[in-house]
Amino acid sequence: MSAKNQQIEQLIQLLSKMPGLGPRSSRRAVLQIIKKKESYMLPLATLLKDVANGIKSCKVCGNLDTVSPCGVCQNPKRDPSIICVVEDVSDLWALERTASYKGLYHVLGGTLSAVQGIRPEDLNIEKLVERAKAKETSEIILATNATVDGQTTAHYIIERLKEIPVNITAIAHGVPIGGELDYLDDGTLSAALRDRKPF
Repeated sequence: MSAKNQQIEQLIQLLSKMPGLGPRSSRRAVLQIIKKKESYMLPLATLLKDVANGIKSCKVCGNLDTVSPCGVCQNPKRDPSIICVVEDVSDLWALERTASYKGLYHVLGGTLSAVQGIRPEDLNIEKLVERAKAKETSEIILATNATVDGQTTAHYIIERLKEIPVNITAIAHGVPIGGELDYLDDGTLSAALRDRKPF
């Protein structure tokens, strides 16, 4: 196998590790990129390099952006009194797709998990407690996934916030049990946010 073919094979293998892409779809994607070198490959390579050099984790909420605080946290049209707590940046992006939520976010960076050894100090929970204590914060929406770990994490957060005078609500679970926000359609997510309930 030539060096060129080895590089192509490495690219296919790397892409196949991405969520939603297996070896077959990765091979098709790589072939398309190679065939349209000028319109796909070169701009993609430049953009990936720029993003890799410029991406930052927001110091306020944990979102990924090229600025910190991120665009959501800096937006003066957002309601700073409401904070929606999500497990991962992909969940934040999923909720943003709906265009139905106008508050701020807090990314935990995962869920508590005895099996995986993820403890409270491994997550972005202390910063959430600090933000909940701020006088402008009136509501915390728990939008953790409807999984065992997601619900365990939500209950732990409720315990941590019980002495703080803030309303705690949860998104309605038209979100199916075991469901992950990133895979739900926009209508379901909008309804879940709209119909949130006290936790």
